[in-house]
Amino acid sequence: MADSKGSAEALSGSSEDREPAKGASSSKTVKEPRRRFGNPITRLARFFREVVAELRKVIYPTRQELLTYTGVVVVFVVIMVTVVFGLDWVFHKGVLYVFGDPSAK
Repeated sequence: MADSKGSAEALSGSSEDREPAKGASSSKTVKEPRRRFGNPITRLARFFREVVAELRKVIYPTRQELLTYTGVVVVFVVIMVTVVFGLDWVFHKGVLYVFGDPSAK
């Protein structure tokens, strides 16, 4: 006489009776962490080959473009220095006006 109450299948439930956990999918596999292949010298050589390949894709500016960009940067810096100097002078005069000039007698 087979008693199903004491069998392992009855205790754990048969595979047909079990419902998958909420949101779980039986077709998904667990991803294993990525392993690095090759020795360090091989990886380093590959890295430098890829760096050289990327540097070949770079478009360097012509001399004229470089001079134009440099001029724009210099003009912008001069303008910003002038603005900051002007604001500093205005605030300096404002503070001296509000708090008085201790050096003036």
